[in-house]
This record gives sequence, structure tokens and C-alpha cells, in this order.
Amino acid sequence: MTTADTASSLSGKVKPESVSLCPLVPEAAPQREPLCIFGTGDLGRSLGQRLVQTGYGVTYGSRRPASCGPLPRGTQVLSHAAAAQSANVVFICVHREHYDFLETLAPHLRGKVLVDVSNNSKKDLYPEANAEYLQRLVPGASVVKAFNTISAWALQNGPSDANRQVYLCGDRAEAKQAVAELATKLGLSVLDRGCLSAARELEDFPLQLFPLWRLPLRLATGLTAFFFLYELIRDVVYAYVKQDKDNSFRIMVSLANKVFPIVSLIMLSLCYLPGVLASFLQLYRGTKYRRFPDWLDRWMVCRKQLGLLALGFAFLHVLYTLIIPIRYYVRFRLTAHAVSLIRENTTAEFDTTTAWRSDSYLSIGILGFCLYVLLGITSLPSVSNALSWREFSFIQSKLGYLTLLFCTLHTYIYGWSRFLRPSTYKWWTPPGYMLSLAVPSAVLLLKVLLLLPCVDRSVDRIRRGWERAKPDGESSNYPLIP
Repeated sequence: MTTADTASSLSGKVKPESVSLCPLVPEAAPQREPLCIFGTGDLGRSLGQRLVQTGYGVTYGSRRPASCGPLPRGTQVLSHAAAAQSANVVFICVHREHYDFLETLAPHLRGKVLVDVSNNSKKDLYPEANAEYLQRLVPGASVVKAFNTISAWALQNGPSDANRQVYLCGDRAEAKQAVAELATKLGLSVLDRGCLSAARELEDFPLQLFPLWRLPLRLATGLTAFFFLYELIRDVVYAYVKQDKDNSFRIMVSLANKVFPIVSLIMLSLCYLPGVLASFLQLYRGTKYRRFPDWLDRWMVCRKQLGLLALGFAFLHVLYTLIIPIRYYVRFRLTAHAVSLIRENTTAEFDTTTAWRSDSYLSIGILGFCLYVLLGITSLPSVSNALSWREFSFIQSKLGYLTLLFCTLHTYIYGWSRFLRPSTYKWWTPPGYMLSLAVPSAVLLLKVLLLLPCVDRSVDRIRRGWERAKPDGESSNYPLIP
């Protein structure tokens, strides 16, 4: 066999097994799932931009397709009727008062999923929810209420932990599932609120203004106003009436620095008082399966807000305390005292008891404030989500009571033996810090009672499901399934 025949034979054997590494025809681009958006306002543009970035094909429906303003790159704009035919899911990003045109589009929207994202300017503005009204206008479509709690800014900048939640409701499971999958692809978490009749509740969510902060803010405002007037009468009015002295300059710093720690300590104790009351209520009832009173439920729900406001007042107390050395009044008194000692040619003796008291007062106050800050940090969602339930409970409960103990002890050391001096009771009224000790002292005392072994075992058994024997003598020692 010649060399040419050998090469030809080898080439024939290898050729069928060879594979081309380069495709002859370029791969086609993946098909984008089409979606439609009615409305080219801020929310419509932001939603379209996020959908395009996620890989969807977006078509806008507008009454003026030629002059609807700038839209996200990669989208197209058509008339409402043409856009409705391009996708099975249609976002209605227009206000309720402009829904009338949808009734004429009912034949084009038959069988489609309409996502209503509208909100109202105030509660009970209309007799029915916007989504229910939309369903009545287009009975052949499946209306889902969703995305109304997500702002245009959040869609543009990416949802944070505070606004990742998407509530949705609707009467058809298939339509809700389609919208839920879409929201998940956008990086949002979905919470199904049930049938379309829940749409009014969802539309009221954006209208709520700090619902959990109302009670704490009212309480903080009331306590601040009361103790400010109380200390104003004792320190300023009393000095003017009885001693003919003008102490009005003390209002800006001295009075404020008395009121802030008082309010902070009371509000911190109010964070832990409902838990103690709930434990005693369970002991009295002998079961954990009965609801707490509504007032106690509302109180326990807003404990986080109470604690954050208390921490804010503690910060103000620290800042006001730091500026004490640079105050004109303080510098004047120190200078006058030094001058009087020089003139009298005397020296002040060092008092060890006073030194111990002041150092203890400051040291315990610093420790209490550090624990205060720790409680505030762990209440942040980004931090609490990284903690296990046992770790979070240890910090908020165990260290929380330790914080309350330190802050209460800080106040007791501040008062020291002043309660024995008649001059302390101006117009027969105790100073404000004495009044502030009533609630935290009661909370700590009740907590000590709950820590007694006999009481603690009973509370633990009740929380594990044990119930006290019924009045008819039947035992109920097994846990019930609520």
C-alpha cells in the first residue's frame, strides 16, 4: 500500500469520529416571557425596569403611545388594546378614577391575569376595594391585588429588608401562583392574604402611619410633658416664689437633663412590665390557652418601640451630661467656690464616701448605658435575623433585666441619702427621680418573685402545656393542642 493510500485510509477512519467545536449557526437568544403594563407613570416605569432586568419582555399600554415620555430601554409601547394581546399578565398601574377605559377592553382582557397595584389617598374613600371594582369592570379576567406596598423608589434601588414583603390576594389560585412566581423572581418575598375580599385591608397598609409607634409616642410625650412641668414648678417656680431667685436659665439644660433620664427609666421598665403581668396572669388562670386582655396584647406588641424610645431618651441624657462642664453656670459656680476658699484661706477636705458614691454612680450608669445600646442593636432586623431564638431571648430578656437593674441602681445611688433631707421636698413634693423609681422597682420585685423556684417551676409547666385541675375535679395534666 502506498503512502497516499495509507493517509487516505487513516483519514477515512478518523473523520466519522471527529466533532466540530464551532457551531455553524449561532445559538438563538432565549425567548423573553412577555408582560404588559398599563400606565407609564413612576411606578409603571420602575416596575418595567426591574422586570426587564429580571429577563422579562415588557410592553406598555398607553392612551398616547407616541408621547408617553421616556421608558426603560428594551421595552415597547403600544395602544391599550394591542398591548393587552401581547401578554397573559397585565399590571394595572393607573389610579382607580381612570379605570373606566378598562371596561371597553374587557374582550381583550378575557382570561388574563390583572395585577392591581393601586392605592387610595385615605381610608374608606370608596364603598369597595379598588381590586373588587376592577374585577367587576372586567369579570372575564382574574384580578390579583399585589405590589401596592412596594414603592417606585424601592423598585428602582432594589428592595431592602424593610420592604421586601409583597402581599397578594385573589379568588383564583392559578392567577395568584403566577404573580407569586413573578414576585419571587424579582427578589421579593410573598405573603398570600387569601381571597380578593382582603384587598381593602391590603390597600389600607400603605396608609398606616407608624401604627405600632402611636402608643409609645403618646406615652413618651405625656411623660415628658408631665415631668417637665413637675420639675419646672419645683426648680423654677418654687425658687421665684420662696427665694425670689430667677432660675429660668435652668430650663434649657438642667430641667431637660432631669426629665430625659426619668422618662427613659420609666419607659424601659414598661418594656418588661407586660411580660411580668402576663406570667402572673397565667399563674392565676392556671393555663396558657386563654387569650390575654386586648390592652395587654397591644402593650406587648409595642414593647420594641417602647425600648427604642427609651434608648433615645438615654442618648439625650448622655449628651446633655457631657456638656455640663462647659456650661457657663457650672464654670461660674466652680470659680466662685474656688475664690471663696482662697479668701477664707481654707481648703475643702477630701470625702472618701462622696468619692465612692460618685464613682459608683458614674460606673454603673456607663455599664447600664452600654447594655442599653446592646439591646438597641440586637433589635435591628439585620442583627436579630443573624441570632438564634435562644441568643435573642438571652439578650433581650436576661440582659434586658440586667440593664433595668443597673439603670435603677444608678438612680438610687444618685439620690443616696437625699430622701432624708427636708429641703428635698419642695412644697411637700418628692423630686422627679423618686417618682421614676416606683415602676422599675416594682418590675424588679415582681421578677424576683417569678424567679423563686416554686413559682418558676409552675410558670414553666404552664408554658409547656400543663393546666390546673378543672373545678369539677377532672385533671388536665396533659398538653392541649390549640
